[in-house]
Amino acid sequence: MSTPTPAESVTALARRYRLDLDMGGGEDDTGDWSLVPGVTAFQPKVTPTQQDVTTYDAEGWSESAVTMLAWSVELTLAHRAHPVTGKFNAAQEALRRAAKMFAADSYVRVRYYDRNGADDAQEGRALVTWEPDGGGPDAVDTVKVTLTGSGPLVEIDNPVADVEGLALMAKGTTKTAAPAATGGK
Repeated sequence: MSTPTPAESVTALARRYRLDLDMGGGEDDTGDWSLVPGVTAFQPKVTPTQQDVTTYDAEGWSESAVTMLAWSVELTLAHRAHPVTGKFNAAQEALRRAAKMFAADSYVRVRYYDRNGADDAQEGRALVTWEPDGGGPDAVDTVKVTLTGSGPLVEIDNPVADVEGLALMAKGTTKTAAPAATGGK
């Protein structure tokens, strides 16, 4: 007798993530979201700070507690420019500029989410590190960007979730979820 294949037997792809930048400065809850194009690597992290809370009652066993969380996203971008004007992409340029600023101007509001509509979407405020990779005459212009969270990373509704399509997928029908229109994203 064969073992049934579980419904979750397909491996997710790393390229499922999208990153958006709030070009409006984060002054309202709706945001003026713009896709950050050219992502070639994406690594989100949440790192806990753990403190030893061992007491005599633990009978020699160590005990720990999480006392703080920090989040970050490390990504690599293919630096995008307009093919005619040579002007760099506005969202990428906003990240580059924020990396050279101080005080309130050094923060950006970002969100990242599963481009296929799965229930995996986060939003937060971050500082930016912009590090061009450089290279020889045959290299393409890539940049390592680090977003270091400042404050909470909040779970949000996925902006491309097709609720009806996802519900049908959960029921086992063949229709697939199509991302909602997102202003050219």
